[in-house]
Amino acid sequence: MKNKIAVLCLASLLSVPALAVDSGLFVEPMLTYENGEGDLDLPSPFGSSKSEIDGFGVGARFGFHFANSIFVGIDGRYSKPTFKNDDTDINSDATAYNVGPMVGFQMPTPLGIRVWGGLIMAGEIDVEEDNNTDFKLQDGSGYRIGAGIKVALVSLNLEYQQMQYDKVEVDGGSFSSDNIEMENRSYVFSVSFPIFL
Repeated sequence: MKNKIAVLCLASLLSVPALAVDSGLFVEPMLTYENGEGDLDLPSPFGSSKSEIDGFGVGARFGFHFANSIFVGIDGRYSKPTFKNDDTDINSDATAYNVGPMVGFQMPTPLGIRVWGGLIMAGEIDVEEDNNTDFKLQDGSGYRIGAGIKVALVSLNLEYQQMQYDKVEVDGGSFSSDNIEMENRSYVFSVSFPIFL
């Protein structure tokens, strides 16, 4: 899936000269709600445990649009979800971010359907201390695909994202491990405001 999205991004950039007419910058602020679950893989003998992440956030896309139909840019997200893991008895607030390139297509009309996909190149979840444990999930990467309906200046969106965190830092850096990983699968509901300049 990540390779297909990368090919779409490259193909969109190569078609820029043909779409130079009626093109420009775009910015798209958004309000988000994420609901997801993941598998936290701990070293032997502990195995894997289920985790849940849900909460509200904000985000923005910024880049270029071509013929009001193709948009290419950077997608960044910041959220304050709740992180739960029953096996470790953690139920705590967290701070999360992720960022990466994206490409999308939309109908150039006041009422239209939009679709997009993107790669997540960097991400982190910083879980606040609970049960004397404070940790960060780091080196996040993955992909996101989505669709929305645009009505005038507002777009109602649903996305699926899959991320993997390859490193965990515990207790403010006193311990770090590449042997603990987490894979997270989430649905993200959002209201965004695409502005084409």
